[in-house]
Amino acid sequence: MMIRKTWLWLCVILIGSLRVMRTYGFYVNITYLESAVDIGAVCLDGSPPAYHWNMGSGAGINNWLVHIEGGGWCNNVSTCLARSLTRLGSSKQMMEQVAFSGILHDEPQYNPDFYNWNKIKVRYCDGASFTGDVENVDPETNLHFRGARIFNAVIEDLLAKGMINAENAILSGCSAGGLASILHCDKFKAFFPASTTVKCLADAGYFINSKDLFGKRRLEAFYDDVVNIHGSAKSLPPSCTSKMNNSLCFFPENVVQEIETPLFVTNAAYDSWQIKNAVAPGVVDPHGKWHDCKMDIEQCSSDQIEIIQEFRLEFIRALDGFFGTSSPRGMFINSCYAHCQTEIQETWYMSDSPMLSNKTIAEAVGDWFYDRSAFEEIDCPYPCDKTCHNRIF
Repeated sequence: MMIRKTWLWLCVILIGSLRVMRTYGFYVNITYLESAVDIGAVCLDGSPPAYHWNMGSGAGINNWLVHIEGGGWCNNVSTCLARSLTRLGSSKQMMEQVAFSGILHDEPQYNPDFYNWNKIKVRYCDGASFTGDVENVDPETNLHFRGARIFNAVIEDLLAKGMINAENAILSGCSAGGLASILHCDKFKAFFPASTTVKCLADAGYFINSKDLFGKRRLEAFYDDVVNIHGSAKSLPPSCTSKMNNSLCFFPENVVQEIETPLFVTNAAYDSWQIKNAVAPGVVDPHGKWHDCKMDIEQCSSDQIEIIQEFRLEFIRALDGFFGTSSPRGMFINSCYAHCQTEIQETWYMSDSPMLSNKTIAEAVGDWFYDRSAFEEIDCPYPCDKTCHNRIF
């Protein structure tokens, strides 16, 4: 009897979960780009790149949203080998279907401006935000650092499948994918004829060169390793690499001034990934005093909040040069403890989604893209924003 009750309860949970997914998202099959293998545009383990494509319809049939998956980076042989055994380094390890929601949703009540566009989610399997390009492959590791080739191959494949006729196109991404949408923004625009309206959207991709608890710029040192092992320098903007160390050109604050394509940035000023991994990583917190705070911002002590508030101020300072260009820019910088908000339905467009100036992220991005109105908002400090969906890990 107990086993039967347990089984019935699990069925109820499963059915409920499926109902939620049908409402807030749907599954899209994978496409493996086998032809890319011939030109060496492959994942870390040498497997073909992949993407998921939900075709457009109606008035959106000639509009294209290319969204790049996130997932951090690898910075040496050991971390890249470990990564090559996962979905973030091998298409052999990827699920056949992924859920589309938020900016990838196909119903107007959940995605009012982009629901009927062609929507592509590019899988992330190179470990360097699609910047790497090393010709030689060490036979002992079989690691391929070919992210830049993957980006080109995927875009060219989509162009051949109809994207060349796009009236509107957006390159977007989350986290490391958001960084990729910044670094490749102008390159993406160059693929299209002048008649196409092309803009870029970076979600949680504005990583800053912050100091950790000991005053060390840990992310800068990490990026230096990433750029070196992946051979990323040639994919970074020459306007930046000619003036400073290549690794510094992985930070958006050092490249956005030169980007000519219209760009919108949405980011939490208290970016949970950056606070967990750049400000208070475990290596500088051996006794775990920051553990509870990093898991839930409401558990932070007053001293910890003070440090986090300083991170916010540093983040805002890093945006100083963002509007130093003639191309239309936009930003939605809320004071939430979060990381990636456009892919998640609850934070993209729902009745209780985060808001600034009475607009959700979806409304702000839509107004900016279609030139209905500008949007350049930075939130007040934590804990003033009661619309936040703060991450609890």
